Amino acid sequence: MILLFNKPFDVLCQFTDEQGRKTLADYIKQKNVYAAGRLDRDSEGLLILTDDGQLQHEITDPNNKMQKTYWAQVEGEITDKAISQLKAGIELKDGKTRPAKAKKIPEPENLWPRVPPIRERKHIPTSWLELSITEGRNRQVRRMTATIGFPTLRLVRYSIGKWTINNINNGSHIVAEK
Repeated sequence: MILLFNKPFDVLCQFTDEQGRKTLADYIKQKNVYAAGRLDRDSEGLLILTDDGQLQHEITDPNNKMQKTYWAQVEGEITDKAISQLKAGIELKDGKTRPAKAKKIPEPENLWPRVPPIRERKHIPTSWLELSITEGRNRQVRRMTATIGFPTLRLVRYSIGKWTINNINNGSHIVAEK
């Protein structure tokens, strides 16, 4: 079984939490499914849950290089130079990232309002970029954009491999084909 879940902001990618924060259990009643990978509490979008251990491994194993695509709202007007840096790979404290696919995009049309909204600064514009990576390091996209001078304000995972959040409302899930 494969569940595609459009994870809201401020939800943990686990089923229990001793601190009383929102978890997957608040949204997913299906038993014996487990998250294939993680999505930070302050990130939104696609999370795949499955009862298939082999599929879970295929999705999470960095050697499989499964592409994950993110929409990132960043502080400032993203430059062509910054996009080129992302495409070349970024030197982070834990080593250089693999080259990414990156492009500036308009704000995605099918995006839901974030609750609470991101912090806006009166005199600093924001811009959106689409970034596709084949790794899954801890907070990787956020660290990449910060390193090139464009901190991420909002991060939405749009797709993992062939699966996307298309037609899945935020906070909802659907059963998908393998």
